[in-house]
Amino acid sequence: MTHYMRKKEKLLNDFQQSAIAVEPLLIERYGVALSQAILADAIEEFGNLIPEIPYINTPRGRALNGFLLITAMEMAAFKAMSKHGKSPAEVWEVCHHALRIETAKIPRWRKWIMQKMLFSPITIRIFSKRGRKQIGNFEVEYLSGKGEGFNIGVNYHRCGNIEFANKYGGEAFAPYICLSDIALSDSLGWGLTRTQTLADDCTYCDFRFIKGVSTKITSKTPEVQELIERIENREMKDSY
Repeated sequence: MTHYMRKKEKLLNDFQQSAIAVEPLLIERYGVALSQAILADAIEEFGNLIPEIPYINTPRGRALNGFLLITAMEMAAFKAMSKHGKSPAEVWEVCHHALRIETAKIPRWRKWIMQKMLFSPITIRIFSKRGRKQIGNFEVEYLSGKGEGFNIGVNYHRCGNIEFANKYGGEAFAPYICLSDIALSDSLGWGLTRTQTLADDCTYCDFRFIKGVSTKITSKTPEVQELIERIENREMKDSY
């Protein structure tokens, strides 16, 4: 039994709660009948994916496991909505909405601690010494930003999230999955700047974390960049 199969009931319940949270958006766009069909299919797809989610059984794999779990949830949405003729961009707007809802639930004190830990002198020293590591199905290069205009950085030369998406038919959706980091960075105060990803057919993903600045993520895939700008403009209008 895989790590996630032992937790299948809880994972399905958590996913169902997230599905319920985005139901109003789906109904607004697609009506009640289609929305209910999409949600039922998404829950079924997630159940099918649970035993396939990679699990990295090392201390350094903890955060990466969290990202892989998010990717599996997003892939379930993609597979379900694709059955009903919805485009990758449409799927991503629903996933982004779900991430905004979920990250808003994180307690403020926890966000504060996570941000302090990310930019702490200890973390910066660790990054400066760690170098390039293979962690499960990720190849990660850790960078110290001293004199480079950022606090810490990570180059992903191999990404398990993209490999998982591609393995289960999500090639067209993979560049959108990378946009999960927008909601995460905004909520957790990462100050993430990123200009390229493996899913954009670049040679590596360039994560740069800068304390006290706003998230700035762009994509070299034109339709993905167009969606980033559309969501940013809509959220900016909604905030007024």
